[in-house]
Amino acid sequence: MKNNHMIREQVDRNLTLCPSGRPEIEDSRVFGIVTGTAEQPQVNYLKKTIPLDEELLSQTQAVTPTEVFRIASPCQANKCVHFDGQDCRLVMRVADQLPHVTETLPPCAIRRDCRWWKQEGKSACMRCPQILTDNYHPTELEVQVSGDPRGHLSH
Repeated sequence: MKNNHMIREQVDRNLTLCPSGRPEIEDSRVFGIVTGTAEQPQVNYLKKTIPLDEELLSQTQAVTPTEVFRIASPCQANKCVHFDGQDCRLVMRVADQLPHVTETLPPCAIRRDCRWWKQEGKSACMRCPQILTDNYHPTELEVQVSGDPRGHLSH
């Protein structure tokens, strides 16, 4: 039974994407471009994801990749500080504490495999366009939601 649980967790981790992923995680993909201002970021979603490779990363040399891209990475499950063994506590706080920034579901190329969608559904998606994985100018609320004194929304 234990082996089946471990295998199921491995399969789930490989199929489930974190929408606040890190560029250094293998098999990461870009699913949005960050636009707007530091005070009011806005994610413009791509129709299809783009593999995050060295060529794409080289185009962000002046800034960090997460300042330009929204990156989806395979969910790291128990390797992530936000994972409680079953759920992502980060998206729980996002859905509970951040305001909606859209009234309709944004077009999203990762929704089917997204941990946040699977866990919190529409509530997470209505807040997703404002998310910056690495926020260098977080508000007090964003620091609180992130659980990180820097306001970063990643593991």
